[in-house]
Amino acid sequence: MSDEKLPLLQKAKSIEESNDEQSEESTDSLSTAISSFRVPIYGTETALRYSQVPINERITYTWHEINVFTDQSKHRGKKKYICCGPTTQEPVPRKQILTNVSGVAHPGELLAILGSSGSGKTTLLNALNFRSSSSVAVQGTRCVNDVPVASTSLTSRSAYVQQDDLFIGTLTVKEHLVFQALLRMDKHISYERRMHRVDEVISELALTKCRNTRIGTPGRVKGISGGEQKRLSFASEVLTNPALMFCDEPTSGLDSFMALNVVQVLKSMAQSGKTVICTIHQPSSELYAMFDKLLLMAEGRVAFLGTPEQADFFFAELEAPCPNNYNPADYFIQLLAIVPGQESSCRQAIDKICTSFQESDIGVQIELNTAPPSKSTYGDVWFNGESHSPYKASWCSQFRAVLWRSWLNVINEPLLVKVRVLQTIMVSLIIGLIYFGQILNQDGVMNINGVLFIFLTNMTFQNVFAVINVFCSELPIFLRENRNGMYRTDVYFLSKTLAETPIFVFMPMIFTSICYYMIGLNGEISRFFLACAIVTLVANVSTSFGYLISCAASSVSMALSIGPPLIIPFLLFGGFFLNINSIPVYFTWISYLSWFKYGNEALLINQWRNVTDIDCPIGNSTCPRDGHVILEIYNFQEDHFIMNIVNLVLLILGFRLFAYFALLWKSYHYEK
Repeated sequence: MSDEKLPLLQKAKSIEESNDEQSEESTDSLSTAISSFRVPIYGTETALRYSQVPINERITYTWHEINVFTDQSKHRGKKKYICCGPTTQEPVPRKQILTNVSGVAHPGELLAILGSSGSGKTTLLNALNFRSSSSVAVQGTRCVNDVPVASTSLTSRSAYVQQDDLFIGTLTVKEHLVFQALLRMDKHISYERRMHRVDEVISELALTKCRNTRIGTPGRVKGISGGEQKRLSFASEVLTNPALMFCDEPTSGLDSFMALNVVQVLKSMAQSGKTVICTIHQPSSELYAMFDKLLLMAEGRVAFLGTPEQADFFFAELEAPCPNNYNPADYFIQLLAIVPGQESSCRQAIDKICTSFQESDIGVQIELNTAPPSKSTYGDVWFNGESHSPYKASWCSQFRAVLWRSWLNVINEPLLVKVRVLQTIMVSLIIGLIYFGQILNQDGVMNINGVLFIFLTNMTFQNVFAVINVFCSELPIFLRENRNGMYRTDVYFLSKTLAETPIFVFMPMIFTSICYYMIGLNGEISRFFLACAIVTLVANVSTSFGYLISCAASSVSMALSIGPPLIIPFLLFGGFFLNINSIPVYFTWISYLSWFKYGNEALLINQWRNVTDIDCPIGNSTCPRDGHVILEIYNFQEDHFIMNIVNLVLLILGFRLFAYFALLWKSYHYEK
C-alpha cells in the first residue's frame, strides 16, 4: 500500500470505529413500530404543487475555476514605528479562500453544498450569486445555459433565500406576500393575477392557518413560529416562479421535523423544473436521501460533485467507504474536516481526495462542461440577448407599495401611536398646570419666554428620539430588499418619511392646543394658529435631524449615543441661554443651523408683537413695558418673522436631503 493513502485510511478507520455499534442491533419489530408512527410531513404524503418552469426558461448554471482571495487593498500592512521613525510598509499577502472551484447545477435537481466549518461553502454560494463582500476579490466565470452572466441579469432571474429571516414584524403573512407580489412580479401582470398568485403560494407552503397572523418581532410582538417564518421566506421567493434558487443554510435553527419539512419544500421546487443550490449544515440521513447532487467542499477546494451513489463509489475506490448504519453526510464532513492536533495528516488526506476527484472521469467531465465559450462578452443588463432592469416595478408602483407598507407599519405599531399620544397629552397638561394663568407683568413675561423655549426643547427631544431608530432598525431589511431590486433608495426614504408625517403634524398641534390657553399666551386666534404652525415646523425639523442621525449611524445604540451631544450646541445657540449677539464668531455657523434660534425668535415675535399692555410698576426700569422691548432684550427683530419660517422649512429639506444621501451611501457600500 502506498504511503500517500495512509492518512486517508487512518482517518476513515477512526471514524468507523467511533460509530455506535448498538445501531446494528435494531429489530424488525422496532423498525415496523417506528415506521407506523411516522408523522406526515408537508409535501411528503402529498407533494406540493409548484408552477412548472417552462422548458425553454429552465437554467443550467455552471461555474468555472472560481477563485476567491482576500482583497489586499483592504488588509495593507501598517507602518511600524521604531525609535526615530516608521519603517517601510510591509504588505499583507493575499489569502486564497477558494481554489479553482468548478461545477454545474441542472434544472430539476437539488444540489447540496456540504463541508465542515471553514471549508468555503458559504463563500462559494455568495460568489455564485454575486453577493460576495467587498473585502474579497472573486475571479472566475459563471454561466447560465453556456452564456456568461453578470450580477444584475442574474438577480432578475434568480431568488436567494438567506439564512436570516428578516421581516417587518407588524405585517401579517398575507400583507407581507402582497407587498412582495407588488414589487417582484413583472409589471405587465394584473393586480388580480398577483393576488391569485399570493393565495396559491400561501396554500402551497401550508401558510393558510397563519395568513392573517402578524409575523411578529422577537421580544416585542408575538407572531408566527420559526418554521412558518422559514416557509414564509420561501414563499417570498417563489412568488415570481424563479428558475434558479440559492438557499443559505435553510435548516439552521430548526428542529429535525421542521428541517425535513423545509428540505422537502426545496425538493418539490426542484421537481417543478427549478435549479436549486443550497448549503446545508449537518443534515440528517433523511435529508441526505433527498439530495439529487452533492458538492463536498474542503479547504476551499472541490472534494466531490455528483450523486450520493457516485459519492459512495468514489470514496470506496479510495478505500475509505462510508461505514454501514452511519449517516453519510456526517461521515463525509468528518472525513474532510481538520482535526485539531492532526492538521498535517488531515490536510494530506484532503489533498489526496481533492486531487483524486479532479483527475477522475467525473472531475474531468465537469471541467470540460463548465469551460466558458472562447468568445464571450459580459454585460450587467444582458441576459440571453434580452435587456433586464433590476427593478420589476415602475417608480410609481414602487412608491405606492412601499408607502402602503410603511403606513401599515405605523398604524399597527402599538408603541408608535398610543404611547406618543399619551406622552404628548401628559406633558402638555403638566406644562399647562405649572405655568397656568400667567399675567402680563415682569414675572409673567419671564415665565412665558421660558415656557415658549420649553415648547421647542420638548418637541426636539421627543421627536428626535422617536425617529432615531427608524432607519437603523430596518437597515438590514432595506439593504436586502434594495439589493434584490425591489425598490430604489429614494422610494424607500420618501415613503418612510411621508408615512410618519401625519403623526409629526398631529402631535405638535395637540400639544400646543392643550396648554396654549391654559398658560395664558396671546389670545388672538391668528396668533394661536401661528404658534401651532411654528411648533409643528420645529417638530419636523427635529424629526429630519433624527432621520439624519438614524441614516448616518451604524446601529441603534450608536444613534442613541451621538444624538444628545449633537443637539446640545444647537440648543445653546437658540437665543435663550446665550444672547445671539454674544455668540463667538467661530461658532456663528452653528447658530445658522439651529432650529432653536429660528423657532424661538418666531414664537417670541408671534407672542409679543404689538403687545403694549404689560403691567409694570411705576419706577421699575427693569420691567419691559411692551413687546418691542422684550424682543430687543433678545436682539430679535420683528421683520425676521417670515425669514425664520423660511429657514425652518429649509432646515427640514436640508436635513432630510443629507439623511437621504447618507442612506444612499450605505446602499452603495453594502457588505454582506
